[in-house]
Amino acid sequence: MAFPLDIPSRGRLRALHGQLRAAILDGRLRAGQALPSTRSLAASLDLSRNTVVAAYDLLLSEGYVSSRHGVGYVVAHAGPTQPGAPRMAAGGERRLQPRWRDGPSPAPLGALPPARYDLRVGVPDTSRFPFDAWRKLSARALRSFTGVPATYEGPGGREALREAIAGHVSFTRAVSCSAADVMVTCGAQQAFDLLARILVTPGRTLVAVEDPGYPPLSAAFEGMGANVVPVPVDEEGLIVERIPADARIIYVTPSHQFPSGMAMSPSRRIALLEFARRHDAVIVEDDYDGEFRYGGRPLDALQTLDRNASVFYVGTFSKSLFPALRLGYLVAPGWAMPALRRVRELGDRHNDLLAQDTLALFIAEGHLARHVRKMRRIYAERREALLDGLARHAGDALCPLASDAGLHVAVQLRWPVAANRLVEEALGKGMRIEALGNYAIGEAKPNGLLFGLGGVPATRMEEATRVLGKLLEPHRPS
Repeated sequence: MAFPLDIPSRGRLRALHGQLRAAILDGRLRAGQALPSTRSLAASLDLSRNTVVAAYDLLLSEGYVSSRHGVGYVVAHAGPTQPGAPRMAAGGERRLQPRWRDGPSPAPLGALPPARYDLRVGVPDTSRFPFDAWRKLSARALRSFTGVPATYEGPGGREALREAIAGHVSFTRAVSCSAADVMVTCGAQQAFDLLARILVTPGRTLVAVEDPGYPPLSAAFEGMGANVVPVPVDEEGLIVERIPADARIIYVTPSHQFPSGMAMSPSRRIALLEFARRHDAVIVEDDYDGEFRYGGRPLDALQTLDRNASVFYVGTFSKSLFPALRLGYLVAPGWAMPALRRVRELGDRHNDLLAQDTLALFIAEGHLARHVRKMRRIYAERREALLDGLARHAGDALCPLASDAGLHVAVQLRWPVAANRLVEEALGKGMRIEALGNYAIGEAKPNGLLFGLGGVPATRMEEATRVLGKLLEPHRPS
């Protein structure tokens, strides 16, 4: 044998088979090469001949060797195909679509170690969630499965949940819909993916998105071959006059612009709907945390004002309940629902039925409304404490952007210091904040910071903002 074999005292058959198989896969044993006879190999390794015969027979059954009369066992094929050592072409694996050849794999969102002050965006406080009530409803939903044939569900979602969602958004957001208009999705991101699949013609469809905005939405549409164009926002929301005339899909967050925070003004809403009517475009309305409004009457959703069946309304329970639930919904015009159902059938077909039934009971029995009311009060206290602390300890350096809704606060930096530098310095003090410019899609990068409300209680906001003020002090302009 041209290489050593290390056979332990126990598990000798498995070890011999594994080492010979590895030698064939990585090319140390070449195709056509004859293996030692069973008798000679057994003698050299101090094994029984039956062990060697059994190892050779396993390789034979797996196709790694063949048996030739007068020659014995011969390597059938070999080569550097071992999974642990792939050969990668320059510029990425050419068998992949160009968009997916390079770039790091996404890191798990929950993989970050805990921070003393966790002010990340998009992370709700799940410690106040009524898990006891959820467990009881889940057990009740599971009992209803007894005696019912375990089969597939329709791609739209459970009827009870679709009815509950339709009632919920009709009451809380004045969205005009019935259960037939609702599709249950795996969070908002799947809704974006489904819309991209049915609305985008690769290489031709132009999608206008807010800038700064929500990068995963842009990625979903670009992945389907769309041309994504950033459109700036101001204090009234998306600047409709800057939307290209040939845009056929417009993505907006009108209730609480992500990430800047402003609400789209009534005049801009009317202008945007008129643009969609005039240019035969559709609007994707993302209402990701619209339940949490802290002052004034909520403005009507675009879907409520739509008279031309041009608005797709997307919602999620990741912020109002907990992210691990992975349930969202899409309210779609009737003309699009058949296509959505066909596309959904080709993917995951439907969400987990037990989670859907539990959520339907949770909404129908009033738990969702009570939980949202409770959390709205808690987040309002945190928001007020955060703004007070920022004004007291960093008022010269930071200017909060106008906003009265949502689970985060955006501020503009008045001092000439890079937001990303502050983010790094804050992390060294156990504080997680985010840079507003990281959400920019075009070349203009706003120099600001984002503070989430989910990870720090109101009683500790003063302490957190004091730490931030000390970090800012060395950057005070002379």
